[in-house]
Amino acid sequence: MKMTPLTFFKAMADDTRLRSLLLIQAETELCVCELMTALDEIQPKVSRHLAQLRKLGLLVDRRQGQWVFYRVNPELPSWVNEVLMTLAKQQNEIIKDNLSQLKQMGDRPERTKKCC
Repeated sequence: MKMTPLTFFKAMADDTRLRSLLLIQAETELCVCELMTALDEIQPKVSRHLAQLRKLGLLVDRRQGQWVFYRVNPELPSWVNEVLMTLAKQQNEIIKDNLSQLKQMGDRPERTKKCC
């Protein structure tokens, strides 16, 4: 699906999708359980919104054992990256409570260290 301003802003009009995308951007990558904790939402809701963001091409995922990690698609159009960078400057106000909840989460999944 081609990313248009209309599809992008429709996706960002939902609070769960906006916060999920900003949290993933802030943390580089997150799994469903981390987003459930940060957003204080149930798994089906978080998974549904992640699937929508992935279908639009805003997120990509990678599997590591039982975990699926989501990150912002590195091949987004430049205008989307500019919008996300602008939002990131304001993210402390938008997702500060969510980041605090995430930092308090115990038993976060281990990520494989990238080899150099």
